[in-house]
Amino acid sequence: MDIVLVDTSVWINFFKAKKTDASLFLKNNLSDVIIATCPVILQEVLQGIVSDNEFKAVANYFRTLTYLVEEPYKLANEAAQLYRELRKKGITIRKPNDCLIAVYAIKNNIILLNDDRDFQFIAENSALKTMNFS
Repeated sequence: MDIVLVDTSVWINFFKAKKTDASLFLKNNLSDVIIATCPVILQEVLQGIVSDNEFKAVANYFRTLTYLVEEPYKLANEAAQLYRELRKKGITIRKPNDCLIAVYAIKNNIILLNDDRDFQFIAENSALKTMNFS
């Protein structure tokens, strides 16, 4: 069974029932893939939830996912290096946390499911593998 790291952008669309290729893939394949997460995605998803009940429900759901565990300072260094390499090529990633998410996927050699165009730029210029819907 494939492991897929699901980015915050997909979770937001999924929870809001916004139909995108990625959110529909997640909806239709929940039992067919192993869904992974990392600390930054967990934080981004949970901090956007207003309702206490919804927060508890989503937090409980996220506890059932596969947690990617890496040494945080090493990963932060690698994410900074990735961001700098992209900047040298004239590519500015709007949210530096996206580089951290990308490094989690790269280090674990798994596909990143996303609805964020910055990941396309990262994938074109690194070892990041993203889901291709074309």
